[in-house]
Amino acid sequence: MGGIFNIDGKFFSVMTKIADLIILNILWIICCIPIVTIGASTTALNYVTLKMTKDEEAYIVKSFFHSFKQNFRQSTVIWLFLLAGYIIAVVDLIILRDWAFQFSDIIRYVVLALMLILTFITIYIFPIQAKFFNSIKNTFKNSFFISIRHLPSTIVMVLILIGPFIAAYFINLLSQYIILIYLLIGFSGTAYANSFFFNKIFENYLPKEEDAPEDTLEDNENENAKNDIEE
Repeated sequence: MGGIFNIDGKFFSVMTKIADLIILNILWIICCIPIVTIGASTTALNYVTLKMTKDEEAYIVKSFFHSFKQNFRQSTVIWLFLLAGYIIAVVDLIILRDWAFQFSDIIRYVVLALMLILTFITIYIFPIQAKFFNSIKNTFKNSFFISIRHLPSTIVMVLILIGPFIAAYFINLLSQYIILIYLLIGFSGTAYANSFFFNKIFENYLPKEEDAPEDTLEDNENENAKNDIEE
């Protein structure tokens, strides 16, 4: 019994992980408040959870702001492109709903398909930004192709992301609890769960000695390496 509650035992390890996720969730929410910083905040969130799932993270706050600062410019541009895409798609769907014409249904399905593709890209783009160094164009391209190449994992991660909200929509009783959970640990918990998939997927794209350069992405694990590449 004493082994369970030993400071180095599994119980304290799990509780420490939960506490770290709560802190990380609060950091993400606070840093998202200006709206324009959502991209940098989400990149930082994934940077930490990618390390947490590999038991490589010790300083949650320090690592979060390290990534937030390092990736701020590129993550912000990526986020603004995504936001513009979602706004255009939603406006199109509203217009198509109120303005029926011969091909409106076909166009609606096309817009929904494009929104699904945009969702696939959104799932991957910030973890890829956190893990690898690339141009904005290549980050979008890699996010799309990797999401399609690993489609089963992509679908599971989409369900992990939106599943609770779908449940809340159909079961009103759950909505209050889900909101509370997300304010406490939901966003970081979702990123943490998906990071297990990302780490496994990214192993296919990490540079190896026998790989040709075009077969891999540039690893963005440490700031010094990134600065050398940028120069």
